[in-house]
Amino acid sequence: MDELYLRSGIFLAPFHNHDENPTLSIERDLELLEHLDRLNYHEAWIGEHHSGGFELIACPEMFIAGAAQRTRHIRLGTGVVSLPYHNPFMVADRMVQLDHMTRGRAMFGVGPGALVHDALKIGIDPGAQRRMMNESFAVIVRLLKGEIVNRKTDWFNLTEAQLQLRPYTHPTMELAVAAARSPSGSLLAGKYGVGMLSIGGTSPAQMERHTANWGLYEETARTNGHIPDRKNWRVVGFFHIAETREQARRNVQFGVQAFANYFRDIATFPIIPADVGDPTEWLIETGTACIGTPDDAVAYIERLIAGSGGFGVLCELAQNWADWDATKKHYELMARFVHPHFQKSRDLLRASYNFAVQHHEDFLGQASAAIQSEIDRHAAQRTAAE
Repeated sequence: MDELYLRSGIFLAPFHNHDENPTLSIERDLELLEHLDRLNYHEAWIGEHHSGGFELIACPEMFIAGAAQRTRHIRLGTGVVSLPYHNPFMVADRMVQLDHMTRGRAMFGVGPGALVHDALKIGIDPGAQRRMMNESFAVIVRLLKGEIVNRKTDWFNLTEAQLQLRPYTHPTMELAVAAARSPSGSLLAGKYGVGMLSIGGTSPAQMERHTANWGLYEETARTNGHIPDRKNWRVVGFFHIAETREQARRNVQFGVQAFANYFRDIATFPIIPADVGDPTEWLIETGTACIGTPDDAVAYIERLIAGSGGFGVLCELAQNWADWDATKKHYELMARFVHPHFQKSRDLLRASYNFAVQHHEDFLGQASAAIQSEIDRHAAQRTAAE
């Protein structure tokens, strides 16, 4: 395959320890997007959660509307709207409004919902969530096309339903489906030929699963008349970098244990096993995360690309392992030294510099000759005038 231009992004659940001020935590998430916008990150995906006390954003659309007023360039996606929790007509209508309010910077990511407690507290059987997601997405796609939809299920009833406003983006905003452990996300994304968000980490075992899901996506897409394109595949990984490996390890001691505890105690799968004594070393040794320097990040991403065959966007999980200052520095180092490696933005600069170095003696000689010629010409003019 042709070499892909690797776009940069984050996946903002977000994760905040429950010993902090939640108002300030949400404000810091908004400040993070402003920071990333200045650093030329291409996109950010914002999650929806309603329980567990760690992931604070209940309405990604509302958060995106606020963030859009504070940023200029970065694209902003729902990562994800949990479709079983909402009437599909209302979701489609809200997203079209957001598409207009962001002037086309909004992206629409969907999923079934990850936290069992979220579903149970509103009377949804967790076992039905993937079926509900498929039913909802089927009518949302039609609504976004401007169609009139009549569809009745055991949880919604659309009667002569048609949106009153077309999307700002023609023909519609970018769509993506989350895919983690089960094949349901890749099957749904492939059926409609939309993007795929591979979440859950980038350890070797997890990348094997993501790559298998992408293969299933390609097969399903072709069966349904779509041409799969790896630029629409987003992979979410764990990173924290600093000037030295030692500094990176020290930085993540701020929050990595709280992160590990949350996934052990609340989430549906533990990222870091309960018997791990040192989460930082385990994350590094197993390849689950890159905690090191910019050079380490480049090498880590190159392994992901080689093992998967390539993808379009690397999304860093915004995990708050480090404190705020070290977190901002991490993103700055990624933008300055890691992203350019995969976006070829330095190649012509380096080629121009190297060419000048290789021809320096010749250029120096030509410059000296030109100066001497002008000196001689001026001297001759003065002599002639005398």
